[in-house]
Amino acid sequence: MTSQPSSRHPLRIVIGAVMYPPDVSGAGNFGHRLATGLARRGHDVHVICHAQDRHSVTVVEDGVTVHRVGSYGNPAHPTFRINAPWQASAAAEKLLSEIQPDVVHVQSHFYIGRALINTARKHGIALVATNHFMPENIFGYLRIPRMFQPSASRLLWRNLIRHYSKAQLVTAPTPRAVQLLQDNGFPNRAMPVSCGMDVERYRRRARQFRKHNPDPKTRTVLFVGRLDEEKHIEDLLRAMSLLHTKAPTRLEIVGDGSRRGAFEELAAELGIADRVHFAGFVSDEELLDAYARADVFCMPSIAELQSLATMEAMSAGTPVVLADAMALPHLVESGKNGWLYPPRDVHALAKAIDEVISDRETIDRMGAASERLVSKHDINVVLGRFEAIYRHVMDADESLELEEIHAELAS
Repeated sequence: MTSQPSSRHPLRIVIGAVMYPPDVSGAGNFGHRLATGLARRGHDVHVICHAQDRHSVTVVEDGVTVHRVGSYGNPAHPTFRINAPWQASAAAEKLLSEIQPDVVHVQSHFYIGRALINTARKHGIALVATNHFMPENIFGYLRIPRMFQPSASRLLWRNLIRHYSKAQLVTAPTPRAVQLLQDNGFPNRAMPVSCGMDVERYRRRARQFRKHNPDPKTRTVLFVGRLDEEKHIEDLLRAMSLLHTKAPTRLEIVGDGSRRGAFEELAAELGIADRVHFAGFVSDEELLDAYARADVFCMPSIAELQSLATMEAMSAGTPVVLADAMALPHLVESGKNGWLYPPRDVHALAKAIDEVISDRETIDRMGAASERLVSKHDINVVLGRFEAIYRHVMDADESLELEEIHAELAS
């Protein structure tokens, strides 16, 4: 991917992220895509994130200076690492003093993200925050009984809002994600800005694959993501056992998580284990190949603020079948690039998959529509938007008017 250099003077930008590659998460992937893209456009980009162990280290990766702050394992979550508030605060003070950034852009209000928020405010550094968080994403790990989840959700939202209200500007990936913030009491206005996608990277690999495999005999249904409770992969497995299509079908599940063992057992109970491949974590190149060979991508999750995996599949020219929940409807024009179905309705999910994979003409037509629809999320467009946001918050006071930014983004 190439990025256009910024037409104005370069900025010194700090991106704060609890999770950052090699961590696997949508927020982590976005932080990496944002950091490397801004660096390619000529900015001096620093990432401050959690290290993979207790030792802090600074390295240069892909043109970005990455400061990894020592952290500790978390017994409640296999990949989400933590550090003590005083450790995070000390690291934030030290690093921001050394870096002297023009703007800080945090991706989380937890741990190092919270420390960066407070330190940036203390020293009058321009501050932007992006929300990727929903309480539903952690309920499975915290083992919160269902009857207590509404109360826990309110507390978690209140905590987020208390810290994100300190930012001069807050963004979220979709209009629905912005509305969710406001519905839960966020007092200030927020702006939808897509997480962006390197569309051409996925499109190019898919076209190469399909040139050499114009009509594979077996139809491939694909899921990519964490194998955790809120993704509801059990619905997809049950739907696979109900398909009516005459074409041989297989389900490829890319990713890992706390529920993998349970899902493997369910596939065996349903008698479809021989048609389900649990790939686990795969390399970037293997992931590109998985998208390229997919005939339809399914996302049964009910807690997606945008779904980068769905956008990656669309970039590869793949039809999508998505739960009609949260922000997923923003990615579907029903009947054109795929279908929405009522969340948790296994029979409706099976019917939607059948309608897509029934013939190659439908797959190709809907896949082409996916490519057209996802083009507005191209990463270069998104990078330009964040550049405009950074310059506004650097020059503006607390009464920042979003109309000014909207006008610049539209120009």
